[in-house]
Amino acid sequence: MAWVALVLLLTALPVGWCGFKDFREALTFAGCVTGTALMLAALIMVVGVAAVVDCWVRGPISNFGVIALISTGVALLTNVLLVLQTWNDGEKVGYKVLSVALTAGSLFAVVLVWRRLDEVPTPKRVAAALIVSTIVAVANFSYQYLFQPYRRDATPLVQLNVGKAVLSADRKVFSVPVDIKLVNHSDMGFYVLGAEFHAMGEEVTVSPKDLARSKWREDAEEWSRYREKHPLTRREVYQPGKLVAAQPWMPPGNWVEANDESLTRTVVQLPSDTNFDKLTFYATLSLARKDRLVMEKFGGPSYSWRGATLPNWVKVGEKENDTIIQTAKMHENNAIDQYTRRERLVTTYWRFGSHGVDVAPVIAPVGEEGRTFPEQTNREVRSRYGLLDVLAGPVEETLDEIKTRH
Repeated sequence: MAWVALVLLLTALPVGWCGFKDFREALTFAGCVTGTALMLAALIMVVGVAAVVDCWVRGPISNFGVIALISTGVALLTNVLLVLQTWNDGEKVGYKVLSVALTAGSLFAVVLVWRRLDEVPTPKRVAAALIVSTIVAVANFSYQYLFQPYRRDATPLVQLNVGKAVLSADRKVFSVPVDIKLVNHSDMGFYVLGAEFHAMGEEVTVSPKDLARSKWREDAEEWSRYREKHPLTRREVYQPGKLVAAQPWMPPGNWVEANDESLTRTVVQLPSDTNFDKLTFYATLSLARKDRLVMEKFGGPSYSWRGATLPNWVKVGEKENDTIIQTAKMHENNAIDQYTRRERLVTTYWRFGSHGVDVAPVIAPVGEEGRTFPEQTNREVRSRYGLLDVLAGPVEETLDEIKTRH
């Protein structure tokens, strides 16, 4: 019976602590419910320890033997669910071994208590209690760890609106205001990992007849190299746009609240005698869901031109570009994952080029920030932590259309 009491205590202490942490700090309502269930299970196991001691001292002559049987059954069920969770998402081998050992120990404890009892005074009530607790635990586990992570995602909307152009007093420069509106109609918030706005000036040359096939193929190959996709036709001569404005439009590390809207205005300035035929505007936004992780503020940036180490996937094809790296600590959205998984960092790579900035967020274990992961792993990470990119544009305006509105 000393073995039974030891197994109950070794299960109740970590389960109760994780339940308390989830009850206070869980990011979702389901997480708080899980924390409450874990604390209740721990309480039943602690009461079971007293019942085991009573059976050990006085023998199975009272209902305390039934309480001991129920508590060991709850411990077995809890440990089985912890094994499933730890082996599914856990990464630290020690916790996996511990969960398996406690499961085996709790199974042995159930057998010992069962054999210790001469008879079960109220077998129907005991069976009902175990069945109900099993159904509740399995339902909560299924919702928290199986259904909820894969429910339909929510994506905020970014809108671009080009305003009236304003001519300077000396009539040498005109300014084009651009409103960037973020609309989040979902019931969840998001962390902002990166937000970038840029405008491209483009010249449009149309041939009076179809281009030669060799020229069209050459243009098609050039067209595929750039993020901005110029119209590709048999008569329009491809000409890469030129960057005329670029800047962040939301501070990295801030967050977007649920059911909220925000408006940012930026101004693009050009000389009055510019030879562009049209302006094209883009806005990008990289987000992470607040119900999937807890992210701290970004630390001081590091720079590629000052010797910062870059992953191979950042350096490939970008040798002439500069990169700024920002890193922030993060925590899992529940206590069990926080203890059983390796510590991770959120890293963003701001890659500057002739077509604005490409913001690439990465969540990786500490020490593996520069590792190149398989595409399957990248998809799993994006799904687990709710990483998403929101794109707005291209919004195209001809120069004549813009100037006539000033």
